[in-house]
Amino acid sequence: MLLHMDDFDFFTGTWDVTNRWRKDFLDAGSDWEEFPGISQASRHFDGNANIDEITFPTKGFAGLTLRLYNPDTGQWSLTWASKRTGTLFQPVMGQFKDGVGEFYGEDTYNDVPILARFVWSGITAEEAHWVQAFSTDGGLTWLDNWYMDLTRRS
Repeated sequence: MLLHMDDFDFFTGTWDVTNRWRKDFLDAGSDWEEFPGISQASRHFDGNANIDEITFPTKGFAGLTLRLYNPDTGQWSLTWASKRTGTLFQPVMGQFKDGVGEFYGEDTYNDVPILARFVWSGITAEEAHWVQAFSTDGGLTWLDNWYMDLTRRS
């Protein structure tokens, strides 16, 4: 098995983040809002773990993501923790293929059962792109609801 335990090594460091999200994550007609963020990520467990804290200065909240690599399955689990609620969200699971990471998991949004999808792409030494999408129909259709464009701080 080809190990990808260093998939998130690119993320180590400090990033400026341009966020764009729908005001209602399940409404395709919802207005978009743009706001800044700052992410600080670190590598742990010889590359088998990655933790980042992202702050949203104009929003007054922050979050953490813990990424753990399982060498037996070749997959990563990504778990988000919110400062606003003090809770852990359900993890999304997946892997990188050809430079794109796709991660899926079950959750709820405003008491509605959803599938969540995170996609990492456009990864270079200086930039990366992340997209969150939700599905309410078991993955038949997806609604992108949050974009992050990340630029490494020099």
